[in-house]
Amino acid sequence: MALISPSRRVRRTMFSDGVEAAGVKAYTVYNHMLLPTVFESVQDDYHHLKEAVQVWDVACERQVELRGPDAARLMQMLTPRDLRGMLPGRCFYVPIVDETGGMLNDPVAVKLAEDRWWISIADSDLMLWVKGIANGYRLDVLIDEPDVSPLAIQGPKADDLMARVFGDAVRDIRFFRFGMFDFQGRSLAVARSGYSKQGGFEIYVDGADIGMPLWNALFEAGRDLDVRAGCPNLIERVEGGLLSYGNDMTDDNTPHECGLGRFCDTQTAIGCIGRDALLRVAKEGPTKQVRALELHGGPVPPCERVWDIEANGKRVGQVTSAAYSPDFKTNVAIGMVRMTHWDSGTEVQVRTTDGMRDAVVREDFWL
Repeated sequence: MALISPSRRVRRTMFSDGVEAAGVKAYTVYNHMLLPTVFESVQDDYHHLKEAVQVWDVACERQVELRGPDAARLMQMLTPRDLRGMLPGRCFYVPIVDETGGMLNDPVAVKLAEDRWWISIADSDLMLWVKGIANGYRLDVLIDEPDVSPLAIQGPKADDLMARVFGDAVRDIRFFRFGMFDFQGRSLAVARSGYSKQGGFEIYVDGADIGMPLWNALFEAGRDLDVRAGCPNLIERVEGGLLSYGNDMTDDNTPHECGLGRFCDTQTAIGCIGRDALLRVAKEGPTKQVRALELHGGPVPPCERVWDIEANGKRVGQVTSAAYSPDFKTNVAIGMVRMTHWDSGTEVQVRTTDGMRDAVVREDFWL
């Protein structure tokens, strides 16, 4: 395998020293930063995530901060989700769309105050779009990337570990809510959220000077919990149907095609840049949509490029993520399937890199 050459264009994170000491085996580049992808192996990391607790360096989930009198107006212009009832202390999963209704990002919006928001972004240069909108509409808002890096604590023992570092009150945080908790004299936002279905938290670490002290404190407190460094796991996320922006969806897809229509309040989200386009999509319905697929046969090879989904020799979609699930003893996959073949139980074929595979469309995902 070729190595990634380090440079200022591929940034380390405030936790990189800890990640390297933990024996990271592979990285990808995400928002111009290093994101670990493997520690022991994808399979070993998968089993451990489901059994214990892991600390993830997800500092690559950069924050786009909006501050000022027009911050709330700008936030609503970016998304078709109606944010009028969102109170400070809440986190919302929000599709971000362009004027055509195409997906630009699928971040978590964190409302710190009426005039201050963080957009915790997936892998795309969203800040450029946000700055362009604010400048074009002459909004009274400041936009920048603060020195805030998320650290995720994921797994069934996450509550126990977090309580040892932040106190038992952390257990009371509800899903997609956050609270402010003290660590070494610094007040940090701690949210019950994360990119796994195993449960856990995301700590918004404000300031690089406490990054490694917090990392070390979590590992010291979790020795008897079998805490390990981890990362988003391909197998577990596909089982749970967690989409990856840039892989399973791009700006060519609308939220409705991505199964995110429930996050689109197009009738009431007045001001959203892509509202008119999405109103048409909502009325007519999508012609293709994300589906779970089960691929037959032995473990599939890595899905490094899209695989065509075919029926009777014609292309009817594409698989974008796939892996063999040790727990479910089958190949699990995420694909974009045409409406003619997206019904549960429909039999199709998938043209993988090691040959054609029989497959079936599922009604839902595994987790």
